[in-house]
Amino acid sequence: MSDYSAEMLAAISEIRDLVRLLAEPAVAERDKRFRDELRRNVGSSAANASAVLLMDGSRTQKEIHEATGINRGNLSTLIKRLGEAKLVVGEAKMPKLAIPIPSNFFDSGAENGKR
Repeated sequence: MSDYSAEMLAAISEIRDLVRLLAEPAVAERDKRFRDELRRNVGSSAANASAVLLMDGSRTQKEIHEATGINRGNLSTLIKRLGEAKLVVGEAKMPKLAIPIPSNFFDSGAENGKR
């Protein structure tokens, strides 16, 4: 990739991130019911929260387990519960959240994605 292409890709990525930041309140309102259900299923477990943040469809359950240290049985149960709530799509082996959430979604004090 040429330097120009790399610069353009970096600029476009930056613009995308800014648009996501600006759109977050509207997305949070649209997905409120799903986000509330997600928080209910994850609970106060830091391991569950870390695992959910990695559920982007590019990682297997094994990779999520290795990255977060979450117990494999707990991870499998979490994915099953999220699937029943229609919060994950695709295969259970490579879970992907059905709704977008910001990286600080599970931080204390956040409300609607900024608890």
